[in-house]
Amino acid sequence: MSLTLKPQTRVRAKISSVGTYVPPRLLTNADLEKMVATNDQWIVERTGIRERHIVDAGVATSDLAVEAAKKCLAARGIEASELEVIIVATVTPDMFFPATACLVQDKLGVKGAWGFDLSAACSGFPYALQVGAKLVESGMHKKVMVIGADVMSSIIDYTDRATCVIFGDGAGAVLLEPCEEGEIGLVDYWHEIDGSGAAALNMPGGGSLNPPTAETVAAKMHYVHQDGQAVYKFAVRKMAEAAEIILSRNGVEGKDLGCFIPHQANKRIILSTAERLGMPEESVIINIDRYGNTTAATIPMAMQTALEEKRLKKGDLVLLASVGAGFTVGATLLRWEF
Repeated sequence: MSLTLKPQTRVRAKISSVGTYVPPRLLTNADLEKMVATNDQWIVERTGIRERHIVDAGVATSDLAVEAAKKCLAARGIEASELEVIIVATVTPDMFFPATACLVQDKLGVKGAWGFDLSAACSGFPYALQVGAKLVESGMHKKVMVIGADVMSSIIDYTDRATCVIFGDGAGAVLLEPCEEGEIGLVDYWHEIDGSGAAALNMPGGGSLNPPTAETVAAKMHYVHQDGQAVYKFAVRKMAEAAEIILSRNGVEGKDLGCFIPHQANKRIILSTAERLGMPEESVIINIDRYGNTTAATIPMAMQTALEEKRLKKGDLVLLASVGAGFTVGATLLRWEF
């Protein structure tokens, strides 16, 4: 028996809904002053952060992801049962296995979906976004949920002022669906990894190289370790470079963008990139002052901020850009379609 295949036309993917969630507990700069040798002025001048949200004991990444997913579904007006794929970008999974995506699927009560976790640190969301988009563009799936979620407080040493002032906890989810006639959706992306920077930002303990032992715990190897200067120099250079590459090859200039939504790692890095692109500050979404660096959650959370502040509207050209541990670099160009 012969198999007849129907020719497929090109399908494009779009973001059709956004939902975010942060835990209610606040950790302010004033709180950190009581915990470590730092102060509000030092933190604000160097990072732009004033406060961040932190989970209570027993709250895991999947819990934040589920709340963001529920809000995303409600905003779209659909049930969780319609989801076909769930991708969770995270470096703080509930556990090594099963994947956090499996836990999210179960908590949402979705049947028949598949999914997986993706680890690319602060570039996790744009990487997962492109993977999800390709699943839609393949014609095989019509509703793919991409979630960026991290409980960074679970791997932060709150006696290390180089890292404890930076990170917060949060989650953001988007729904990907096929574009309708006349829509463009996700246009292009530029991704790159550079493993030579691995030593500058990592969590050395817990994996196959340094399995958990009393010695690794005593040496604080299960916390984030960062060479701040090395990360800053790389991020300033590569975030702008990735943005310029993707804009140039699509014939777009900074002034053509309705919105620049960068990863929220450091306000100085964000403004440096915007200046290099020739973008006015009012077109740049910055919410790091309220949430800190929530790793894979920052970009969808900044999307929500842009929507709430009415700085993102249908038809806008939008640029996403990130740099993360790995090193990982990501930039995405899209048109906002809702």
